[in-house]
Amino acid sequence: MRTPHRLAIASALLAGFSLTAATTSVVASAAQPRPAVARTLKAPTKVLVIVEENHSAAQMLAGLPYLNRLATRKYGYARHYRAITHPSLPNYLAIAGGSTFGVTNDDSPAGNGPKVGRARSVFDQAIAHGYTAKTYAESMPSNCYAHPSGKYAVKHNPWAYFASGRRNCARYDVPMGTPHHGHLARDIASGHLPNVGMAIPNLCNDAHSCSLTTANTWLRRWLPLLLHSRAFTSGRLAVVVTADEGNYSGSNDVLTVVLHAPGRGGRATSTRLSHYSLSKFLSAISGAHALRHARHAHGLGHAFGL
Repeated sequence: MRTPHRLAIASALLAGFSLTAATTSVVASAAQPRPAVARTLKAPTKVLVIVEENHSAAQMLAGLPYLNRLATRKYGYARHYRAITHPSLPNYLAIAGGSTFGVTNDDSPAGNGPKVGRARSVFDQAIAHGYTAKTYAESMPSNCYAHPSGKYAVKHNPWAYFASGRRNCARYDVPMGTPHHGHLARDIASGHLPNVGMAIPNLCNDAHSCSLTTANTWLRRWLPLLLHSRAFTSGRLAVVVTADEGNYSGSNDVLTVVLHAPGRGGRATSTRLSHYSLSKFLSAISGAHALRHARHAHGLGHAFGL
């Protein structure tokens, strides 16, 4: 249950205030020079992005205790990471395409696809450069489904909006399945996660229509599978957990956590980042130039020494 006291603690942690011995070590670690981080980490060749919904950074730190521990004790997080706008869809497009394309609503691909036009996404960019890409959408009825259905929100599935990549989307934008069965579980177990990937929880598990407690439970089920996979322990896989947007109050800052072996000891970066920074990182994984507005953003990979 969220309380004002817990939110105040989370806000202070995000601001870098020294609250406890643990958070003091986080702040001290963040002050270490970046090259020291770079020497301890291997560059990833695969990235899987998990997107939560509609909560500020402070709310996420308070309401997702499992992710909070991973971020502040072992791995790392961004202290100043801002979503691009409201509502959801333009933020997903910013991650996938380096632009909002003038989209200001959450309409389906039939309505907003023409605004995106023939633009290329980071997924299609990776495939064009000889790499792999895949999106795993929870509760999606079938591949690259272009309409909302039950707990599946097409507005959270950006690949479906890129007409130039429709053939790729039809093949590689797949239903997620469960931690025990389905596309994502099989690809984790077999070592076949893509170079550029996105995992999209359904409307309940992403905290859009259900609580952060529900989202925390979902992360506790899926993240251990990823963190114990050979791709992750070898340093080849980085997992990024972010949120599409804040809660319509304040600065639209969201919590963004970067998980990559062997870990940063909870180091936080103070570099000012955004969804365009994440888009730039996804392009860099396939050796490609950043797309559109992402070209001018601080790179998330550089900020975390990856």
